[in-house]
Order: sequence, then structure tokens, then C-alpha cells
Amino acid sequence: MNPFIEDCRALALSILKPTPKQLEHGLELHRDALVWDAYAFVPSGLPAGAMTRLVSLAEAGADRDEISNCYEEESYLRFLASSEALRNFKKTFDAAGVDCVFQNCGEEGNDIGRLIKRLARQSYLCDKFRDVVARSVFPEDVTAAREAGRHTIYMTTNGVPLPSPIYSVENALYYITVFYQLGVRMMHLTYNRRNLIGDGCAEPADGGLSEFGRAVIVEMNRVGIIPDVAHSGFRTSLEAAQCSKKPVVASHTVAGALSKHYRGKPDEVMREIVRTGGYMGICAIPGYYRGTGKIDSFLDHIEYVAERFGAGHVAIGTDRMAECFNPENFSKLNIPRARPIYEQFWPPAIEPFEETTGMSQSVTWTNWPLFTVGLVQRGFSDNDIRNIIGGNVMRVAQKTLEGCF
Repeated sequence: MNPFIEDCRALALSILKPTPKQLEHGLELHRDALVWDAYAFVPSGLPAGAMTRLVSLAEAGADRDEISNCYEEESYLRFLASSEALRNFKKTFDAAGVDCVFQNCGEEGNDIGRLIKRLARQSYLCDKFRDVVARSVFPEDVTAAREAGRHTIYMTTNGVPLPSPIYSVENALYYITVFYQLGVRMMHLTYNRRNLIGDGCAEPADGGLSEFGRAVIVEMNRVGIIPDVAHSGFRTSLEAAQCSKKPVVASHTVAGALSKHYRGKPDEVMREIVRTGGYMGICAIPGYYRGTGKIDSFLDHIEYVAERFGAGHVAIGTDRMAECFNPENFSKLNIPRARPIYEQFWPPAIEPFEETTGMSQSVTWTNWPLFTVGLVQRGFSDNDIRNIIGGNVMRVAQKTLEGCF
């Protein structure tokens, strides 16, 4: 196993301190169960020469989008050009024991051009390297890939595609069908900012869902797209759940009662999400779940939601990417930063929190098997654990497509 993966695993085990029996049972259960990350990124890396190419672009005066496009081409596609990289890609996926990733396949916002670029890259990734990772567009595809010993992605976008300008509601809504036909099965209603659908979680006004937003949810229900309120404001999340006739999810969030981070969801919002049959996917970002910042506090959020709303309404959406090929490449990439795009606005934290390397490494993506071990330690039944680590995502994926063409 990769030394970086081993070090992260040893760190998490030193925090959890499972008994030999708990460790053995948790790892066995993890291997046997369907494991579906409710929101994440497939393993990535940078090939030799990538940093030089990126820095050269920056020095030549390339704009932010050109640099971003090159970075994603390098980190998602070109790094797999060698057989060694492909083997490492699979080993990293295998180490995590994740069968399916609800993969971010569209950039933040509603612009169709921006959304479709990342969607194209991820589709090509699966077409080019189909023996390693498959593209699933229906729940049965996920099951079939697992039975064939392949990992798979299920696609989501960080926004609802909308034309500009909008001449009619009907014309605007049609792009939901277009992206469904391209394989997208979940969409963020908002990112952090306000859009035509509603307010994002960074908007202090917390204005809620718009009339157009209600039409969007009705159309998502009809077509077969899961509404995701992970980055939506409290009222937008609440009203989206009240409006929807099918499950609504917060794919990568935290329990607001345990963390005052603006990305968390209060009990009032979670209660409405549960009423739809949806789930809260707890993210593995220390700055969001806080507490000790380590794997124990991450598990606290899962336990909190399960105790109050049932194990059938909590999942794990890590919001993480495995960087186990050459993780130092990412930190050494010294390209001048452009101002973030509008939708990516990150307001100051309500309560400052300093995230350390040790915190992040305790919940690194390849520590997924130890998340299962931690749930065993917390006394969850095997059936509840199976639901939390994948069964709930599968159920919502199936329910969302009921009655759709």
C-alpha cells in the first residue's frame, strides 16, 4: 500500500482505537457492502511536467479559465496516460473500498458552457479508461459495475443549467432534460450565492426559494434529477424540501447543531429533508464538522443525524479527492490566484477554526474503510451501517427515477 495511505490509516486508528474484533468486523462489512460516496471526486494526480506547463500558461498571461481547463485536463486525464498511473488509480480506489462516487461533473453556477466542460472531461475519463472506472446513469449500472469488479461514477453538477437570457420558463427548464440525457442525476439548486432559483448558503438575507425555483424542482421531479441543497441557504433548503414530491438531499453537509458553519443544516431543515425521503450526506472536511477536527468528530455528526432522524436518512458525502499519487505536487503548484468566480464566494466563518494536516489526514478519502469501523464502534447495526455507507444513496437514486422515462 502507498506509504501516504498507510500513514493516514495509522493516524485514524490511533484516534479510534478499535478492538481487534471491531476492526476485523468493520473491514469485512466494508468489503461486503455497497459503498457509495454521496458526493466526492475520483482519485487524481498531476503527471510529470504538468506544473511546468501550468506555470508557463500563467506567465504567458493566460486567463483563469484557460489555466483551470488545463489543470483539469492534466489532473483528471493526462495523468492516467501511463500504465503505472492507471494501476495506482485503481489501487487508490481499492484502498478506499468505494464502489461508486457521486462525482462532481459540472463547475459551480448555471452557465451551460462552464457546466458542460467538466461533464465532458468526466465522461471521457470513463470512456477512455472503461476497464478501470465506469460511468453509471442508472442505479442498476452501479450494481452491475460492482459485480464486475469495477468502480463507477454517478454524475452530479454544481448547478442547474440555464440559458441566458431566459426567454421563457419552458425553454429554460428544457436544459434539465438535456443534462439528464447526458447522464446527470443530481444538481445543486444553488452554490454559495443567490441565483434565479434561490439563495445560497453564503447569502445573509436567506431569501429562500423563488417562484422559478419551484418550477425547477417540479421539473427535476418529473425528469428524474435529485435536488441537492448542500450549498443552499436555510430557507431555500427548507422550501425546496416542502415543494418537492421526491427525495431532496444535502449531499455534503454537517449537522448545524454541532457546528455553526454556514454549510451546516439545522434540525428544522433536516426534518423536512427526511420527510421527502432524502438524506444528509456528512462531509469529511474538518473546518465544517469542527469539534476535534478529526475522525471522531466526523462520526459525531453521522451519529447525531442517525439518532434524531434515523439511520435511513444519513449518508457520507466526503467532498474529498484522493491525492495519493504525488500529493506534494498540489501544495507546490505556485500559480497566481485569480479572483474567484461569483458563485464560489466563501464568507468568513462564524467561529474561526484552524484546520491542521493531521485533522485532514485522519479523514482522508482512502480512510473510508475506517469510517465503517467507526460506525461499528458506535454500536450501529450491520443493516444500519449498510444503509449509511451506500444503501441510502441507492434508495434515493432508485426512488427519484420512479415514473420517469
